[in-house]
Amino acid sequence: MKNLKTEIKWALIFVSMQLSWFVIEKLTGLHDRNIDQHYIYTNFVAIFAFIVYALAFLDKRKNDFGGKMTYWQGLKTGLWISLFVTILTPLTQYLVSFWISPEYFPNMIAYSVDQGKMSQEEAKSYFNFKNYLIQSAIFAPIAGIFTSAIVAIFTRKE
Repeated sequence: MKNLKTEIKWALIFVSMQLSWFVIEKLTGLHDRNIDQHYIYTNFVAIFAFIVYALAFLDKRKNDFGGKMTYWQGLKTGLWISLFVTILTPLTQYLVSFWISPEYFPNMIAYSVDQGKMSQEEAKSYFNFKNYLIQSAIFAPIAGIFTSAIVAIFTRKE
């Protein structure tokens, strides 16, 4: 695990960034009074995800690979970070759903029904902890692999 110290550190930084993002969403009203704009702004977190991965790769290159890193070393670094982030996904989703913004699901259900986008039953089956846990557990590794593959291109140095 010593050789994965950097990856674990950056996975924890990534999760901290995610939790901070959800707090910002909540504070700006995207989980209640501005919920109609949530779908627009929530995806901006991807910018910060790329930044965190880039900083992680640069850290790994500088401190673990002596200033040089191949594409494959970068990709492998990102895959490890993605694995650790995925392992932490249930905890992250729990903290968001029950501590940071417990009103998100009821508000999103009400909004979706009021806008005629879903029936009450459809909204309840979609906007709940279990469904979001499954979605985030699937999305985390996919997004991590995608992000790693791209960031590794720009952080390699022979």
